[in-house]
Amino acid sequence: MKIAIIGATGNIGTRLVNEALSRHHAVTAIARDPSTLGKRPGLVTTAGDITKPDVLLPMLKGHDAVISALKFHGTDAPRLIDLVRRSGVKRYLVVGGAASLEIAPGQILLNAPNFPEAYRPEASAAKAFLDLLRQANDLEWTFLSPSAFIGPGERTGKFRLADNTLITGPDGKSSISYEDYAVAMIDEVETPKHIRARFTVGY
Repeated sequence: MKIAIIGATGNIGTRLVNEALSRHHAVTAIARDPSTLGKRPGLVTTAGDITKPDVLLPMLKGHDAVISALKFHGTDAPRLIDLVRRSGVKRYLVVGGAASLEIAPGQILLNAPNFPEAYRPEASAAKAFLDLLRQANDLEWTFLSPSAFIGPGERTGKFRLADNTLITGPDGKSSISYEDYAVAMIDEVETPKHIRARFTVGY
């Protein structure tokens, strides 16, 4: 498949590039400075910026799927979604946030009393992005939320999936590695099971 990844040099973006290439997909890696990704078979790197949609638009056309791995706070959500829409690519996958997941019936993590204030701007922007996506019935979108804690780790390929509920382990911890998150995302690209839906991944 031909996959365009916006924000390809970030923590998750780089893992998505690696995972997609390991499965022999053709990857267009888009970032402000993609030079850090080097040169590899199947990889095309290109400099692009969401603030310059007319430059970014032709980079997206002709792909089977677009994955957005951008931070939400400071990103113009309507512009980004419209950019994908105008590219003609129907399959749009988004690296989401965990704060909009339910921790109890009717209660999301973002509204928990102990939610860290430092994370609130990004978390609120992520929830708003998901709310906007849910109105985009003309796109085959998927929003993949990580667990509460995500960071460097192993690629085990062993994890659990859920729809809208935060996944926690027997120890009460909610976590996933960047590497296994990428596995779940590329699995969804290859075998879509969550069209116009959000799902989450965790151990």
